[in-house]
Amino acid sequence: MKIAIAQMNCIVGDLAGNLEKILALANRAREQGAAVLLTPELSLTGYPPEDLLLREDFHHATEAALKQLTQAARDIVIVVGLPRLIHDKRYNAAAVLRDGQVAGWYHKLQLPNYNVFDEDRYFLPGGEPCVFEVEGVKLGINICEDVWVEDAATRAAKAGAQVLLVLNASPYHLNKQAVRHDVVRARVRECGLPVVFTNLVGGQDELVFDGASFVINGDQQVVCQLAAFEEALQVVEFDGKGFASSKMEPPLSVEASVYKALCLGVRDYVAKNGFPGVLLGLSGGIDSALTLTIAVDALGVDKVHAVMMPSPYTAAMSIEDSRTMVKTLGVRYSEIAIEPMFVAFKTSLAREFSGRAEDTTEENLQARIRGTLLMALSNKFGTLVVTTGNKSEMAVGYSTLYGDMAGGFCVLKDIFKTLVYRLAHYRNSISAAIPERIITRPPSAELRPDQTDQDSLPPYEVLDAIVEAFMEDNLSPREIVGMGYRPEDVSRVTRLVKINEYKRRQSPVGVRITERGFGKDWRYPITSKYLPVP
Repeated sequence: MKIAIAQMNCIVGDLAGNLEKILALANRAREQGAAVLLTPELSLTGYPPEDLLLREDFHHATEAALKQLTQAARDIVIVVGLPRLIHDKRYNAAAVLRDGQVAGWYHKLQLPNYNVFDEDRYFLPGGEPCVFEVEGVKLGINICEDVWVEDAATRAAKAGAQVLLVLNASPYHLNKQAVRHDVVRARVRECGLPVVFTNLVGGQDELVFDGASFVINGDQQVVCQLAAFEEALQVVEFDGKGFASSKMEPPLSVEASVYKALCLGVRDYVAKNGFPGVLLGLSGGIDSALTLTIAVDALGVDKVHAVMMPSPYTAAMSIEDSRTMVKTLGVRYSEIAIEPMFVAFKTSLAREFSGRAEDTTEENLQARIRGTLLMALSNKFGTLVVTTGNKSEMAVGYSTLYGDMAGGFCVLKDIFKTLVYRLAHYRNSISAAIPERIITRPPSAELRPDQTDQDSLPPYEVLDAIVEAFMEDNLSPREIVGMGYRPEDVSRVTRLVKINEYKRRQSPVGVRITERGFGKDWRYPITSKYLPVP
């Protein structure tokens, strides 16, 4: 008996488009001899629909789409994910479609309510097993979080299932695939069933779903592994005891997986929201250089516009390296000097600022002039401004509100500065993209003479480690000092993380690649007197 794994890229709320894609996959699967098509979690609506789930009209539209899909389900069984409304109760469900009818329902038992998940807000737990027979094989269903604990898989086995089909919308983060394999192997040991695990692929706001669907047999061996970050349809065959070995994609390196996640996140955010392309401020620094390269790889050179906006403090090498880079990549490039505007602003403010020395106010003016120019170009041409800040800067507030934070999407929002350099080296190992001098020179905002980032911050190796321990691992300053970091560094960094919450609330969405990013995962109050001390 053959099962087709549909590794789909869905669009939230695009019921007609998702329906059309499922039908096309069903036709392809049927042609390849598959008896069952397995689609991801909430594949009909896209994942996560968030507060769309609170609208009755959304559920009515979903029901209408399901009716169309059901009527078209002929000569192949389709297992489709969708929300189900029963009176005033909502369930995260899977429907078994067969011969023009809904032949069975499964309601997700385990509702995750941590990290980026808040399914308790929307759904009630189910739990009754759903087992159906195809060509003499009994198939059970679980949905995503169900396989992270024992109960649901065991229920399916006790109900007579011989194979467990798992619909997933499991978002990517670093090293996630190894964790998935370990979790599913644990379920296989407990319930004794081989598992077919299909996962959503694609970008949805800050989330990226990596696909990487797989099959694990009863002996806990992976016998099928699909590619990450790509749509796929793979047919696997069950012989009554286990699945025959089939496609086995090799694992990606950390740098390769993160880079692919960033490219997919950018590509889908731009395409799914209908932008004709992107533009960004190119500074001659490592962050804007990596952002530009990702944008080009994600969208193509014809959809990227780089703008250099030199000030009196911009080094000649920054302009030279930017020109070199855009020639290498072949993108559209503009230079707009901001000195006349900077002088005009300072002249207008001279009376108000009389008697006060220049400080970060004048530095921020330069960033805000650049932000205004980029947003003007965005308004005129409809392109999306992608910002270039990284996670290290977002953590401690070393970015300018209404300046370099102005834009619609932050590519590196969840990328620490140390990882920025690793990604730059990785990308250059594929082909020339980022000039070596951009990578090796000390990082600087170039907003005053001879400025470098380390004038007021610890080295990035130290900064990133402290932020990761405090923000991702929830360690106290005392515990971080115990790891060997200087108390003054820990105190300064953790204080900066706290006091810059107001900035992060106003930052654009960006791709999440860690278990805790500054977005759906991070819900700290702006107004708070609590400040941990070493």
